Amino acid sequence: MTKHRQLIHRIIQESDDHLTADQIYFLAKQEMPSIAIGTVYRNLNLMVKDEEIRRVQLAGEPDRFDRALLPHDHMLCQRCGKLLDVQLQGLLQKLEEDTGTSVLSYDLKINILCPQCRKELDEEGKQ
Repeated sequence: MTKHRQLIHRIIQESDDHLTADQIYFLAKQEMPSIAIGTVYRNLNLMVKDEEIRRVQLAGEPDRFDRALLPHDHMLCQRCGKLLDVQLQGLLQKLEEDTGTSVLSYDLKINILCPQCRKELDEEGKQ
């Protein structure tokens, strides 16, 4: 693994967020000023292909990258854009049973209002 790829991998693994390529580039540049944005994109694409990380695609938004490879879905806050992981146990089995199909793949994103944004809106409403 190249030093660039090691750095990018570490940044993703140490983040609690689903970072965009630009965010990863910004963090990588702080540690390795000579790194180019193209190097970041190239390595991210290779890491997705090699199943080291997962690409999360959101309509109208830049792709984000996920360190969690185990099956899970995402909840997207419509106010702040925070992306949260969620595991919906039995969803795939229930879907197949109800429809009589074999699900080959799916990409579920649930639009939410995260707890922090909900709290802020509740406080604004009280004023």
